[in-house]
Amino acid sequence: MIEVKNLVKDYGGHLAVDHLSFTIEDGQIYGFLGPNGAGKSTTMNIMAGYLGATEGQVLINGHDILEDAEEAKRCIGYLPELPPLYVDMTTEEYLNFAAALKKIPKKEREASVEAAISMARLSDVRGRLIRNLSKGYRQRVGLAQAMLGMPPVIILDEPTVGLDPKQIIEIRDLIRELGKKHTVILSSHILSEVSAVCDRIMIISGGRLVASGTPENLERRMTGGPRLELMVKGAPQKARSIAEGFLDSGAVSVTSKKEDGTEFTLLTLDLETDIREALFYAYAQAEMPIYSMNMTRASLEEVFLELTETGKMVQKEKTEKGIKRLLGKRKQKETEGFGPVVSEAEAETGGVAREELLHREEVRR
Repeated sequence: MIEVKNLVKDYGGHLAVDHLSFTIEDGQIYGFLGPNGAGKSTTMNIMAGYLGATEGQVLINGHDILEDAEEAKRCIGYLPELPPLYVDMTTEEYLNFAAALKKIPKKEREASVEAAISMARLSDVRGRLIRNLSKGYRQRVGLAQAMLGMPPVIILDEPTVGLDPKQIIEIRDLIRELGKKHTVILSSHILSEVSAVCDRIMIISGGRLVASGTPENLERRMTGGPRLELMVKGAPQKARSIAEGFLDSGAVSVTSKKEDGTEFTLLTLDLETDIREALFYAYAQAEMPIYSMNMTRASLEEVFLELTETGKMVQKEKTEKGIKRLLGKRKQKETEGFGPVVSEAEAETGGVAREELLHREEVRR
C-alpha cells in the first residue's frame, strides 16, 4: 500500500504539488491523469525518492520514503519519462549493471535479468548497443530496468510518450501483464491511454486532486445524463413551452435563427429519461415540424478540460499569492538594512525567469 499524506512541493512561491493526499491499494493499476504541468511527474519523483517534498509524507508499504529511504526504495521500480539509459552498453550489460546498483544478490542477479528480458520481450536485442535501438525498444529497456528484482510497486511516468501506435499497444499489454502481480502507477495526459489499462484513475490539476474513481464510475459521474438537441420550425417561445411541459425550465436552453426568411428554434434539453417519442407527437400536434433530433453526451475530453481548467485557476491564484508574499519579504529585508536582493523590475524583465529569481531569494534567506 502507498499512502500520500498532505504532500506539498513549493518552488519559490509556485506550488507544483498542493496538499495532495491519496491512498493506493495493492494489486491494482492506477492512472495519474492531467495536463502538462499538473504536478504528475513531481508527485512521482517524490514517491520514488528522487525529489524531496516541502511538506507531507509518503509511505511505501509502511516505510517513509525520506526517513527510511533504503527500505522504501526496495519496494519500488521506477521508470522516469526519459529512461536513464547508458547508450554505449548492450541491453544485457545495462540490465546487469542496474541489477548491481539495486543490490540484487549475485546468486539471484542472472535470473532477475533473464526474467526482466523475457517480460519486456528484449531477447532479440539483448546483445545490441542501446544507442542502436529504436525508441520503442529503449522504452522497453527502461521498463525492464524498473522490473528488476520484481518490486511490488512499479511507477511509470509517461511510459508511451513518443511511441507509434504499434509500440503503444505493446507497452499497454506489458502494463496489463505487470498489473497481475504488481501495483502499477502510471501517469499520462491522454485520457484514452489511462482508461484503457487502469483499474482506477486520479485526475490532477494545479497540483491538486480534482477527481478519482474507477474508469466506469468516473465516466458516469463526469459525463452526466444525455442531452437532446432539437431544431424545430417555429417561434422560440412556443417551442420552449412545449419542451418545458416535459422538463423543468432550467433543463432547457433555447436559441433561434432564420434561414431564407424561415424562423427555426434550437433547443438543448438535459434528460433523465428518453422523451423523444413524446416530444415528436407534441410538436406534431402543435404543427411545428422537427427538422433534426440528436441525442448526445458531454465528451470526457470536455469535462476533463473543465476540471483541469479549474485546477489551473486555483494554481494561478496561489502562485500570485506566493509571489506577493516573497516580494513583501524582500521589501521588509531591504527596510531592515539587508540591501536590495532583486528589484521587481528586474524580476519582470531580467534575463533570468522571475520565478527563478524569487526561488533564489528564498534560498538566500
